[in-house]
Amino acid sequence: MPADRPRRVPSSHPLHLAVALDGAGWHPAAWREPRARPTELFTARYWSELVAEAERGLLDFVTIDDSLGLQSSRHTEPDGRTDQVRGRLDAVLVAARVAPLSRHVGLIPTAVVTHTEPFHISKAIATLDHVSTGRAGVQVRVSGRADEAAHFGRRTLPRPGVEEVTGPAGQGLLADLFEEAADYVEVVRRLWDSWEDDAEIRDIATGRFVDREKLHYIDFEGRRFSVKGPSITPRPPQGQPVVGALAHQSVPYRLVGRVADIGFVTPRDPEQARTIVAEIRAAQAAAGRAEQTVHVFADLAVFLDDSAATARARRARLDERAGGEFASDAEVFVGTPGDLADLLGEWRAAGLAGFRLRPGTLPHDLEQITRVLVPELHRRQAFRRGYEADTLRGLLGLPRPVSRYAAG
Repeated sequence: MPADRPRRVPSSHPLHLAVALDGAGWHPAAWREPRARPTELFTARYWSELVAEAERGLLDFVTIDDSLGLQSSRHTEPDGRTDQVRGRLDAVLVAARVAPLSRHVGLIPTAVVTHTEPFHISKAIATLDHVSTGRAGVQVRVSGRADEAAHFGRRTLPRPGVEEVTGPAGQGLLADLFEEAADYVEVVRRLWDSWEDDAEIRDIATGRFVDREKLHYIDFEGRRFSVKGPSITPRPPQGQPVVGALAHQSVPYRLVGRVADIGFVTPRDPEQARTIVAEIRAAQAAAGRAEQTVHVFADLAVFLDDSAATARARRARLDERAGGEFASDAEVFVGTPGDLADLLGEWRAAGLAGFRLRPGTLPHDLEQITRVLVPELHRRQAFRRGYEADTLRGLLGLPRPVSRYAAG
């Protein structure tokens, strides 16, 4: 892809805002709240209404969480608990279902790249981009869980997984998984480019539907897989749907800098955010992408109410029901939407392009974001008042790339 001019987002520029959707909310006891809808978690209506609420709040996009194993408090293996939400719908299929019911908000499902074929994901996300008319993306995720590897039987991963990476073996596994993920994204991007934009002729008079000269083999050879191509799905409306990745440390920061359009990071304060952004920018430069736009979003788990005391009491009630204090890889904010607006303003000066908020409970905290936080940001002239582009790339200020295989 050709490099675009650098986009350093000044503090005066309206920030980007997204939400991460997962089950009944990110707190494990969220499904027991009065407004929760646990009997509807596996219905299309539930997800379409959450996405509609995000769109009413003018959010840039929603991400839909996913994994190849049951949710677990231990992260590295199943925990055996039956008092918390267990089970998921496929995130890509959920996004495809809700896409025709929405018009503006971006849709970024999670795809676990360690055990799925890049050809399949490239086709699925290209299809989502067509169905949504240019609002698709994908959050790539690696898996180091032994129980997830056992579902497929193609490789054996040691316990406990990538979360314990202090030793040489753990660091080696981590590097290997993320190197594979970088190759994976490269293959997916090449497949999206393998049809030129005008490859479809659809000429009834001559009987030619496609121009075969504008479909290209990608001929990728890597350590884990080789892919010939071309794709069987025409080039997506965005050319390249948006690619995101969650990153907690240096190895995944390098993945973000090397192949992603968005990095979701988990700083604890503005100073740490500034350090993370600098590390990702260095990774961009090392990958020859210094002139390209890579947005860095900070993740925050949020519990929002009209008063900080009410928010704290609700969080405490949830913790009591869960049998322990809520812990998250991201910073946890408990307070009012106005206080959260203050925090977002302080943190974005660290070079963050935006924030991905993880609602503690659904729909309550999502509605606090869309119906209270967003109007407060409007009052501060810190967030746009309408959708200003027809595609997710346009909304994020990302140019539409030309196919790498196009002549000229």
